[in-house]
Amino acid sequence: MPATRTKSDPALTGLDVGTYTIPTDSPEADGTFAWDSTTVVVVRARAGDREGLGWTYAPPSCSKLITELLEPAVSGRCVWDTTGAALSMLRAVRNTGRSGLAGYAISAVDCALWDLKARLLDLPLFRLLGAARDKINIYGSGGFTTYSRQQLEDQLTGWVHGQQIPRVKIKIGQDNGNDIPRDLQRIFQARSIIGNGAELFVDANGAYTAKQAVRVFEAAQESRLAWFEEPVSSDHLLGLRTVKEAITADVAAGEYGTDLFYFQRLCQAEAVDCVQLDVSRCGGITQWLRIAAAVAAYGLQVSGHCAPNLSAPVAAATENFRHLEWFHDHVRIERTFFDGTLDPSGGAIAPDAGSPGNGLTFRGAAVEKYRVG
Repeated sequence: MPATRTKSDPALTGLDVGTYTIPTDSPEADGTFAWDSTTVVVVRARAGDREGLGWTYAPPSCSKLITELLEPAVSGRCVWDTTGAALSMLRAVRNTGRSGLAGYAISAVDCALWDLKARLLDLPLFRLLGAARDKINIYGSGGFTTYSRQQLEDQLTGWVHGQQIPRVKIKIGQDNGNDIPRDLQRIFQARSIIGNGAELFVDANGAYTAKQAVRVFEAAQESRLAWFEEPVSSDHLLGLRTVKEAITADVAAGEYGTDLFYFQRLCQAEAVDCVQLDVSRCGGITQWLRIAAAVAAYGLQVSGHCAPNLSAPVAAATENFRHLEWFHDHVRIERTFFDGTLDPSGGAIAPDAGSPGNGLTFRGAAVEKYRVG
């Protein structure tokens, strides 16, 4: 039963949901998937003439789930009661299934509700959440397996030598792990481009077997890899642990997690050195905070996966936070869709302390051409 709302408490009057598909700027792929567009579902939570912004990267069907199941569950609730709204949404998807698409939908709405709350209080969202830091370390992420040598060089050079970002990540696991010679060639190429002063991360997107991944790391020793993301499927906890115990680079996974119990299993299995958390998938800010606290109990840090401008406020408020993924696709989309996006120069972003909420403004008319459905 919702907490009692007085007449002076602001009520959520509804959700506006828009779905947009944006073509990539060139063909993109990782070790296990290829794509030529990305779909973003934008939620605007309304209370009178004020609105809060949230979004997720998900198929168009996510928007129908929001309007049919989640909007009725939260409309009319007191805007201050973000925890109650989160619980109401979880109950609404009980028979639909909490994980997967429902988790993405809840995340978009939850982020919008937190942003609305901060704007009504005229507070920056990261201050409302309780900042642990003013700046968030980021790493440049892209390096798709479809990139030519020149594309990879241009991207890495721009990050490391242009924007002075001291951490970068490339994709490996070409053709589901069946072209290791090319993977190694690209790893060494990346190290040559960025020089010795930057950290090099790789992401196999679950393309390898555990022993394959270990052999790739050993063959690439001279490149000094610092981070090996999803060397095997993120669902293969024993395989992750096998790789973790065999290599010196930090093993990371967790980006697909949509509930607290998945992350509990990941930590209990001692499968990773750092837990990846995606605010646009895990249940939004409400669940991020719970998961990060649970992860901290295992002595581990969390790293933010994708959606950098959405993640920044809660990343700044998370004590056991390591770094945030400055993902090529999402950076390009968020700069197109929102005014007020953040600057990664120097390898860190700083949430806007002078603007309420997440500091972003939706450029609705300018992006209408991408709307679908």
